[in-house]
Amino acid sequence: MTGKERREQLLDVSRRLFAEKGFEGTSVEEIAVRAQVSKPVVYEHFGGKEGVYAVVVDREIEALTGALTEALTSGGHPKVLLERTALALLTYIEQNTDGFRILVRDSPVAQATGTFSSLIGDVATQVEHLLADQFKRQGLDPKTAPIYARMLVGMVALTGQHWLDSRSPKKTDVAAHLVNLAWNGLSGLERRPSLARAAPVDGAR
Repeated sequence: MTGKERREQLLDVSRRLFAEKGFEGTSVEEIAVRAQVSKPVVYEHFGGKEGVYAVVVDREIEALTGALTEALTSGGHPKVLLERTALALLTYIEQNTDGFRILVRDSPVAQATGTFSSLIGDVATQVEHLLADQFKRQGLDPKTAPIYARMLVGMVALTGQHWLDSRSPKKTDVAAHLVNLAWNGLSGLERRPSLARAAPVDGAR
C-alpha cells in the first residue's frame, strides 16, 4: 500500500469511528486497530487524533458547501432555488450519513472554525443576497434579509438533522414540506411585523 493509499484508508476508518463515537469517544489506538496498523503510522500521517479529525471535517464541509452553493447559484426563480437547496442538503445526508453525523456533533475547541454552525452561517450569507433582492420586489425592507436568511437556513438544517435518523417521510416529501412552510411564509411577510399585546411578557409592563 502506498503512502497515499494508507492515508486514505486511515481517513475512511477515522470517518466511520468519529461518526459512531464522536471526537472524544475515539482514540488513536482504535483508529490504528481498525486500520490494522501501529499507532505511530497514524501519528506519522496526521500528527494525532486532532489532525485526522480536522482533515475529515474539512472534506465534509467542502462537499456539503459545494452542493449547497451549486444549488443556490444555478439560477432560476427563488422558490426553485429553495427547492434545490433543500434537496441538496437531504441528498448529502442520504449519501454521506457518516459525514453529516460528524458535522452536527459537537466539535472540539481546536476545531471551532470548521463547525456545522460556521457552515450554516456561510450558506445563510449566500441566501441573504437572494432574499434582499426578493424583499425589494415585494416592497419589504432588504435590511432584514440577514435575520430571515438565518431563520430559513436554520430551519432547513434542523429538519435535516431530524431526518438523518428518522428517514421518514421520503426525501422529496420532506423537501416539499420545507418549501411549503418557508415559501408561503416568505410570500406573506408583513412590512412591519409586531408582537400581539394580548398577554404581557414577563418583566415587561
